[in-house]
Amino acid sequence: MVDLLLGLQWGDEGKGKIVDVLTKNYDIIARFQGGPNAGHTLLFDGNKHVLHTIPSGIFHDKAVNIVGNGVVIDPVIFQKELENLAPYNIDFKSKLLISRKAHLILPTHRLLDAASETSKGKAKIGSTLKGIGPTYMDKTGRNGMRVGDLELEDWKDKYKALTDKHLNMLNYFDVDIEFNLEELEKQFCEAVKVLKQLTFIDSEEYLFNAMQNNKTILAEGAQGSLLDIDFGTYPFVTSSNTTAAGACTGLGVAPNKIGEVYGIFKAYTTRVGSGPFPTELFDEDGKTMAKVGHEFGATTGRARRCGWLDLVALKYAVQINGVTELHMMKGDVLSGFSTLKVCTSYNYKGKKITHLPYNIEPENVTVNYTEFKGWQDDLTKMESADQLPKNLIDYIEFIEKEVQVPIKIVSVGPDRKQTIFR
Repeated sequence: MVDLLLGLQWGDEGKGKIVDVLTKNYDIIARFQGGPNAGHTLLFDGNKHVLHTIPSGIFHDKAVNIVGNGVVIDPVIFQKELENLAPYNIDFKSKLLISRKAHLILPTHRLLDAASETSKGKAKIGSTLKGIGPTYMDKTGRNGMRVGDLELEDWKDKYKALTDKHLNMLNYFDVDIEFNLEELEKQFCEAVKVLKQLTFIDSEEYLFNAMQNNKTILAEGAQGSLLDIDFGTYPFVTSSNTTAAGACTGLGVAPNKIGEVYGIFKAYTTRVGSGPFPTELFDEDGKTMAKVGHEFGATTGRARRCGWLDLVALKYAVQINGVTELHMMKGDVLSGFSTLKVCTSYNYKGKKITHLPYNIEPENVTVNYTEFKGWQDDLTKMESADQLPKNLIDYIEFIEKEVQVPIKIVSVGPDRKQTIFR
């Protein structure tokens, strides 16, 4: 069976840390979707690591890490990741395997991304400008270039044809995008040489054989369920399926081979970029969450918008993913609040509802809160569940009752050691 680990909010839930913590239980860690807009942050031994494409199990000696077919890869960013990991003497040839069916982000994909976003003006969706959307568009448009193409002698011909198409498309956008394509292509070709030194695999066959040999596998998601291209807050979403179904298509794993589904969520809610956010705070409480939680994007550095926990959205994410176990992150950030609030229902078109409707824009939705007593205790030094303050336990148990899934892990700090199992 393949266990899944995915985010239940708008991303940035702390998936990288938990994958790192759980990797000791698995033989294989496999990323199944998304691109280098992901920023999975790991902290241990006093060092901070930010991974964008490489799975979060890479620091464990025994784990094999796979970049699946559902991922889109920018060779230039990938090369930089490898260079950052060079001091750790990782055997990338045997520990980091790349699916031949994963699509490549070309320099002109990034140019198209920038032109498209700029042309939207105030209606922009908050793209990270990594070229991810245009790459997925080429994938579904059957024009894309894949990792396996790099093994063909004529891959540069295919690259040129797609690049020429993109340059023609840029003319349709009435915006001024400055770029030096010659320099961008030089960087790309150098990065491709590095990428080709790694091991390319038919990942669906590799994983099938691994399951036949009773290997333990954890599929690692990127972004969050509310950013899913189908089930997220469209159009302010990413370009891939971030939900559990994405693991099947992004790795070639049959649905009946899915085991546990670990859902990661923050004790509050954050969002980066544009899009509706019903529980967003614009007061001192929101500023405190942002400051204490260091709420800035690991990839972009953009400030994250902060708000109270939205149980309507969380229940929705639990349902569509079939979550079997919850992991609550950043409980320590809420220490010091005298009162906490949890959104338990929406007012939607004159009715009180407890499900996520088609449109949660502020003109359609207002929220109803349930209040809880806060706690003043510093959680960051706590090591076991019996040390947690009663008011936090009450908060946890209320969430469990509402979503009907147990919370098995409570994170009380960014370090891998600051993890409490219940």
